[in-house]
Amino acid sequence: MIGSRALQLAMGAPFLIKLEKKDLEKLQYSVIKIAELEYEEGVLPISIKRPMPVE
Repeated sequence: MIGSRALQLAMGAPFLIKLEKKDLEKLQYSVIKIAELEYEEGVLPISIKRPMPVE
C-alpha cells in the first residue's frame, strides 16, 4: 500500500495530510516517507480485498 501511494504522490497526487515546507524538508521530500505518514494517520484511500478460502 505504501508503494502504491508513493507512486501516486510521485505522479502529482495531492497530500492527504497537511505538511508545511519545513516538514517536507525534514522528510527530504521523500514520497515513501510521506506515504508512510499518511498510512500512520489512517487517511489512505486504498483498501485491499482478498477472497476468503472456500471450505
